[in-house]
Amino acid sequence: MTVFKGLLSLLVLLLLIVGVLFVDFVYKTYSLSQHDQRADAIVVLTGGRGRVEEGIRLFQQGKGRLLLLVGVDPSVKKRELYRGPHPENVLLDKASRNTVENAIYAGDLIAKNKITSIKLITSRYHMKRATIIFRNALPKGIPIYPHPVDSANVKEDWWLHGGSFKLLFTEFYKYCGFRLFFLIAPGELRPIQGVPSL
Repeated sequence: MTVFKGLLSLLVLLLLIVGVLFVDFVYKTYSLSQHDQRADAIVVLTGGRGRVEEGIRLFQQGKGRLLLLVGVDPSVKKRELYRGPHPENVLLDKASRNTVENAIYAGDLIAKNKITSIKLITSRYHMKRATIIFRNALPKGIPIYPHPVDSANVKEDWWLHGGSFKLLFTEFYKYCGFRLFFLIAPGELRPIQGVPSL
């Protein structure tokens, strides 16, 4: 009986810790704000509503020298996404299919184009995970300025909506998984200095 009580107490403690960490994750996710910081390049993780439009808007306002659209469907042509001035400064990655690949392929474009800082655009709920992956995939000296885009998939009163809660909790455990991974294997995604990326 004592062993059972001990295990139950441990389980309750673990659930309490996970609950506190999750609420902190959600609070920080909703606290993220858009800054009017100019960057060398605007990097858009495509796939969510409003992301590409926001990236194009900022690019046309001169908030970045280059616009990188990452994770674009291979069948999509540049002119279908962008018809504004300076199309030669809009680069598409059509190879990556998830956030890790987004960071790796974006890193390749960043290195080839000698980009010194990026403004990272993705959905608000996805930003913390995307940022930690990009920080661990890009060279250390490149500043990353998060620029979250709000999504209709996540409500402000998320605790009242099963879909919002599920999406946030899924992002939370994926974020925790990547934090643990980068603690164990720091720099695993970062290219080795002096070795060209593929």
